[in-house]
Amino acid sequence: MSVPRLERIAENPFLVPNLDEAWQSYAAFNPSVAKDGDCWRMLFRAQSAPRHHEGVMLSLSTIGVACGDSPFHFPYTQPFITPSEPWDRYGCEDPRVTRIGDTWFTFYTALSEYPFQASGIRVAVALSRDLKTVDEKHLVTPFNAKAMALFPEKINGKYVAILTVDTDRPPAKIALAWFDHEQQIWSETYWNEWYANLPAHIVPLLRSRNDHLEVGAQPVRTDRGWLLVHSYIRNYYNAARQFGIEAVLLDLYDPSRVIGRTAQPIMVPEKKYELVGDVANVVFPSGAWLDGDTLNVYYGAADTTCCMATINVHELLDAMCANEEVRFVESRQAPGGFRRYAGNPIISPRPELHWEAQSTFNPAVLYEDGAFHILYRAMSRDGTSVMGYARSRDGVHIDARPTHPVYLPRERYEKRGNAGLSGCEDPRLTRIGDQVYLFYTAYDGNIPRVAFSSIALADFLAGRWDWAWPQVITPPHIDDKDACIFPERIGGKYAIIHRLNNNIYVDYVDSLEFADGQYLREAGFVIRPRREYWGHKKFGIAAPPIRTERGWLALFHHVSDPGNTYRVGAMLLDLADPSQLLAETSADLIEPELDYEKVGDVNNVVFPCGAVLKDGEVWIYYGGADTVVGVAKMPLADIFARMGL
Repeated sequence: MSVPRLERIAENPFLVPNLDEAWQSYAAFNPSVAKDGDCWRMLFRAQSAPRHHEGVMLSLSTIGVACGDSPFHFPYTQPFITPSEPWDRYGCEDPRVTRIGDTWFTFYTALSEYPFQASGIRVAVALSRDLKTVDEKHLVTPFNAKAMALFPEKINGKYVAILTVDTDRPPAKIALAWFDHEQQIWSETYWNEWYANLPAHIVPLLRSRNDHLEVGAQPVRTDRGWLLVHSYIRNYYNAARQFGIEAVLLDLYDPSRVIGRTAQPIMVPEKKYELVGDVANVVFPSGAWLDGDTLNVYYGAADTTCCMATINVHELLDAMCANEEVRFVESRQAPGGFRRYAGNPIISPRPELHWEAQSTFNPAVLYEDGAFHILYRAMSRDGTSVMGYARSRDGVHIDARPTHPVYLPRERYEKRGNAGLSGCEDPRLTRIGDQVYLFYTAYDGNIPRVAFSSIALADFLAGRWDWAWPQVITPPHIDDKDACIFPERIGGKYAIIHRLNNNIYVDYVDSLEFADGQYLREAGFVIRPRREYWGHKKFGIAAPPIRTERGWLALFHHVSDPGNTYRVGAMLLDLADPSQLLAETSADLIEPELDYEKVGDVNNVVFPCGAVLKDGEVWIYYGGADTVVGVAKMPLADIFARMGL
């Protein structure tokens, strides 16, 4: 379903600089509007022509106020918030106004340093009973932030605000703050504690580390959730940057949960008054008001004038929340193999979160309790790997994804010993009884080794990440990885797969309690697909084997030589003796084909670590180019047919 676009009103721009009044002679823009009885009230950022102020020459920003008889007719304006404190001495910018009870809360950007720099760009608030005079002002954030807006009613008994943090120390982050009482809004102690735990408050919305975003208007309540209109700037750091207006829908009772969002801008600069001004090519949303079925969106055009556009709110919400047709697409390069989800990738890095800002890839998966539970490798920009969690009810749409990692390096063999990569890599999950076993590659920057942990199934499903202490089970001098465990005992023993000497080995152990210094053998039996089928450098298991009536279905990756391209095949192993290779595919079932698989941190990679057999189809979850997560599926019968069965 296509997303409707904002329609500009014919009266644009409805407020322009007033050359007869020095305080707003240079610009009048970024309006925030609310209705008070029959009166429409508008606050806006006004700029003077360059003048001497506090010993420097600058165009001084103040905040004006107006009262009008229509949503876009404001004939009389006057100054409202002016620099008066050390923390706003060089300007007051970009108001967002909300009334709760008898108090109008106006949040604005306060400038305390000149030349302007991040440390002196913070949020302040002005309180007023009548929006004519300011009763009190307070500095809010002790750190760099902008664009704070208060929700227009308490949620679960608390004041709630949404703001942009680190706006001038990107990546910018949109985050939520909850307050027990009004005075907490400007408590330095509160904010220092809040910022120390910033990742827990973020609503991740950045699509790329090259983009930028900022809270736009104050949230608007609808019957389907809180509608937040915001600024999204693509390619912010180069000449091709594009300012756009987008929207996101947040849960009414838990606004940290995103219900839907626009995938494309609902407005970009097009009109002359948006293309030409103090800052060219800018549309910046700063206010919104729901007037019946019409959403009025107020925005600054080219940082010079005040404008308005409208959209039918029901059409917008329908488009944001529409369930797209779930389509799986036939491969062009490996026809008859796995069919990819057309909406891939389903998990991408969230640049606002340090721990997964670089890449999210190589996912494990379990299907339990009616949902796909995905554990993926996440890497920070310094090369540390941890694990994140995501859940999907339908297998493709992510409906839960915490902003914190769920598995972290804890032992010396998975912590950085020198510069480079380190951490917990490439998880594989297996359920045995009421326990979930996690096998992964532990890497300290020197030699990769196999480690594992476990967790009670009930804790795993409830998100109580009480993992057992990890055990490393390969020697310190042996390069070993790509490990998992069969989902049931074979001959009364646990069977563990790992990749040694670039081949797939299987070792049997009586117990999963390894004593110190006890490791897997260096010479278990080898599962080696026939080399004549695969020009390769190495083989490794993909996902833990799946039990079928015909045998153990084991997907594997192989790396071609030349080309260093990762592809995927499948083999069938005997149920009672998996050293017996019963059948294998003689051609690839999936290989790098699309951009997100061919270009990334490591080019030309499809790397599944998780597979689920559901309703006769094998679903695989894979890393694309060591950067993102994709999903594909294939009927089990077709895999068998590709084996000649």
